[in-house]
Amino acid sequence: MIMIIGGAYQGKLAYAKETFPDVRWTDGEQCEKEAIFQYKGIFHFHKYIERLLSEGEDISELAKQLKEKNPDLILVTDEIGYGIVPMDPFLREVRETTGRICTELAKDAKSVIRVVCGIPTVIKAQVK
Repeated sequence: MIMIIGGAYQGKLAYAKETFPDVRWTDGEQCEKEAIFQYKGIFHFHKYIERLLSEGEDISELAKQLKEKNPDLILVTDEIGYGIVPMDPFLREVRETTGRICTELAKDAKSVIRVVCGIPTVIKAQVK
């Protein structure tokens, strides 16, 4: 798995599409729930999590399922753990759940790349 992270509107998706031009992408904000296991790339992963939580889905095993069913996924997500903690309990849950899932995925990812102002920085590279 490759994770591409960064703040909103920092050029993550443009970087991902330029770096991986042959990847078939799906949008986590509106894709079918199972698409995340079928596509090579997903963007708006944080919105995918928010959508599932809003629908009452149990996503406690999502990281494990992704690692098993789609280990070569290229995942693009906003870092939403910075800034002011939302007062709304649901938005806090989204923020915390997204952070936990991304932390679990990053642990086993081949690489994690942070994009800021369109500039990629490798923060994890798996060396074999």
